[in-house]
Amino acid sequence: MTRYALDEQRGELVASWGTGRGERCRALTVLPAGARPGDLDSLLMNLTMLSEQLWHCYTDPASAAVSQEVNTEGWRRAGTRAGFGSVTASIRNPHLPDEDGALIVSYDPVVELSHRVGRALHAIDSPDFSAVVVAEVERELAAVEHAELGDLTGRAAQAVLLTRADASPVQVMAADALLAEDPLGSVDLFSGFDPTSAAVAAAHWLRAAAEVAAQGTPYPFTRIVEESDNIATLAHETPTTVLQLMAAGHSRLQAVLSLIRQAILVADGIVADAEDLQSRIAQTRSQLRRHGYDAAEPANEFAVRLTPLDPRRPARDLLEDLIAGIGGCLEMYREGFVPDSDGVADDDDYDFDAADASFRAEVRARAARDHARLI
Repeated sequence: MTRYALDEQRGELVASWGTGRGERCRALTVLPAGARPGDLDSLLMNLTMLSEQLWHCYTDPASAAVSQEVNTEGWRRAGTRAGFGSVTASIRNPHLPDEDGALIVSYDPVVELSHRVGRALHAIDSPDFSAVVVAEVERELAAVEHAELGDLTGRAAQAVLLTRADASPVQVMAADALLAEDPLGSVDLFSGFDPTSAAVAAAHWLRAAAEVAAQGTPYPFTRIVEESDNIATLAHETPTTVLQLMAAGHSRLQAVLSLIRQAILVADGIVADAEDLQSRIAQTRSQLRRHGYDAAEPANEFAVRLTPLDPRRPARDLLEDLIAGIGGCLEMYREGFVPDSDGVADDDDYDFDAADASFRAEVRARAARDHARLI
């Protein structure tokens, strides 16, 4: 989201936002003479909160809700998103207290915050300053709308830092094209793409990599990343879970969204899957017993994880784990790669470059073969 502040030294209103390549800021305008500090503080706070709610419409779209029937969460989200068209009008003509001090308050956060921004501007009473703020809000609205369409250029680049509960087909295809250039991933994958969509593409390439690495081993492709942990330590639980979900018939999109949405609920203090929680508790107790602990006693090193992802940044965390999983598949592939014509892989003449090039080529071919399953 965009944060609004006062540059006290220059006396300017400033907007700042994060991107995948660092922070950005923009000086908007000088403060009007005579503006009261309390009114300016109210404007800053409500502008920032309005931006947060606008981006919440992006991260939690109605399409990600279970239902859009009347009075459901999806219905409320759809209504909030529909309110984008009235934001600037509400800022220009906000609800004001009547002669008795009564004030109309909206239950919709976007509508209400628009009126609060408008009331702060009304108190500051500077038409030129108000025009600048309205233009700034219009830029923020446009940024959210561009992000929804999969265009993360310009101001919309802040979406790279957010976790969306749905994926953009445009972003999935773009991330897939980048992975085709290098199946092991690149910095651009993390700095220029919506992480949820990039994770969908990464899940597709992870499956291709796992199937390639599983050839000639006694393991199914769902076990490859877990087995690679014996070669080089990596967070194997998440990529293994994604592989198992896909093996069970879930699409790439379904596998990714199921984990991300679960983590989003955990971040909100909700555990939706009681059976999964019971299973995790049972696993923890089993670990306690194996290590000689009394299962009834607290042991922080065996704490129950409610989700395999970091609930503070689930999409980014998932993307990192999936790319690491592809790297684990490469480790397994190297173990079985025979560069010599005599059929013996000697340490002295092992050609890692040849193994890596062969792995990339086979993974590209496997991913292209199954490209129709990407979305």
